[in-house]
Amino acid sequence: MISATRWSRRGLLAGTAILTAGGAAAGKEDRLTEAVVILIDSNEPYVMGHAISYSANLSKHFADRGARLLIEVVANGKGIDVFRADKTPLVEPLATLRQSLPNLTYSMCASSKAIAEAKEQISIPLISGASLVPFGIGRVVDLQLKGWAYIHA
Repeated sequence: MISATRWSRRGLLAGTAILTAGGAAAGKEDRLTEAVVILIDSNEPYVMGHAISYSANLSKHFADRGARLLIEVVANGKGIDVFRADKTPLVEPLATLRQSLPNLTYSMCASSKAIAEAKEQISIPLISGASLVPFGIGRVVDLQLKGWAYIHA
């Protein structure tokens, strides 16, 4: 038979573990609200437009709460068209958004770019402010592992 004293100690230890875990979870939630990665893997204009809208709306939402939000838009697969200077229908909105949101980054999958270049037999120019990452989906996962929230446009 277990004495009442041992149960109290166990209860205290269990309660401490729960509170500690809750504190760690709350800290992780806070990190998730500080940074968001948005993946675009479609060349549909409405999908690309959603990513722009998401970026602007999220930035405003967090600014209204007094928080600074980091946003990275990652283009992968057919979604690289959004950052292609020769194809995107959104050059001006993307430039305006980058100017108004200093914490916004545009990244294009270098692997998808190389595949498209080989297929089209051209060198693909990027819009101003866009940079290459080795693998778009790898970049998304790296950011998620650092606590970034993920949105699929």
